[in-house]
Amino acid sequence: MTEHKKKPLIVIVGPTAVGKTSVSVDLAKRLNGEIVSADSRLLYRGMDIGTAKPSKDEQAGVPHHLIDVANPNERWSLAIYQREAYRIINDIHARDKMPFLVGGTGQYIRSIIEGWHIPPLRPDYALREALNAWADRIGAEGIYEGLRLLDPEAAQKIDYRNQRRTVRALEVIFKTGQRFSDLRRKQECTYQPIILGIERSREELYERVDQRIEIMLNDGLVEEVQGLLDAGYSPNLSTMSAIGYGEIIQYLVREISYEDAVTLIKRNTRNFVRRQTNWFKPDDPRIQWFDASPDLAVKMESFIRRRLNNEE
Repeated sequence: MTEHKKKPLIVIVGPTAVGKTSVSVDLAKRLNGEIVSADSRLLYRGMDIGTAKPSKDEQAGVPHHLIDVANPNERWSLAIYQREAYRIINDIHARDKMPFLVGGTGQYIRSIIEGWHIPPLRPDYALREALNAWADRIGAEGIYEGLRLLDPEAAQKIDYRNQRRTVRALEVIFKTGQRFSDLRRKQECTYQPIILGIERSREELYERVDQRIEIMLNDGLVEEVQGLLDAGYSPNLSTMSAIGYGEIIQYLVREISYEDAVTLIKRNTRNFVRRQTNWFKPDDPRIQWFDASPDLAVKMESFIRRRLNNEE
């Protein structure tokens, strides 16, 4: 398939709290588009406040996909996400609308735009149980260090607190004898991606992060987490260890104070923002970066239209 015959895919990337949601909704309205979420946290029902899901008004104004598609105790692998994203993007094209892939989960974005071939590998539950038992003995940081020694590239892209992903990467390594990062072979992208990034100064971004967290707390983050626990979801679920949820659980079980929980959420979110730069690098030639500004949507729309008309 030659490049000019590929159908376009608008991709909007950037770190947490940079402003992706509002501008993507604005652009989708301007360009007859629909939004496909590429944020792993938005998959889960009942986890609304702590994940900063698009509001009901935003979702009503523009169709959104891959939001609220699973319960917190259901696991969505990268392979499942990629399969569903392909299906939805193709359906949007079939209806002569423009797909927007929007999010901050770099693994999700790159699996689509780089055409990752994710090898089918059935879970080895005995091995996984052994690895989890090992992790329980040495801690999340300890088992993450094991992955870092075996596959530094894979470890760089996994949050050390995400024991599920660390264990899965080790499971693949031990099962296949190959590095987890090497098994993700790239193929030609099915689409013509037009990738736009949003950036702000680090100082401004951190200020927005802190403001967002205060809004989440005022909107009822503690009550949301308590409600999930009351609904029977285990605090040990990987979804419940997400930033904002894990710290509030620590507060609810009286391991830390409320003030310490808030401090940890802000610190961990800032660390997460820094890790996101490993996926969306300022010098990536595929990404056209835009400074956040009041006329951001206008500038992005102009760039997209030029690209669609092959003016650049």
